[in-house]
Amino acid sequence: MARKGKVLISRDLCKGCLLCIRSCPAQVLEQDTEPNKTGSHPSKVSREKEEKCVACGNCFEVCPDICITVYTLEEGEAV
Repeated sequence: MARKGKVLISRDLCKGCLLCIRSCPAQVLEQDTEPNKTGSHPSKVSREKEEKCVACGNCFEVCPDICITVYTLEEGEAV
């Protein structure tokens, strides 16, 4: 069975560089249309695609602001 994951992004720390979106092989992330407190449009998890996360950690690795956390879910654990 494929590994499942969950991504959390601190929207107020994200400066909207979008590197994480480009690095996601499952296309789980997208740019938010609402600005954060600094006026940037941060990345966010797409609610339609969040279950496709494979916990690869690419988004975490490329994030220059260290605002992303990736969790590996146990089998049967909900996203």
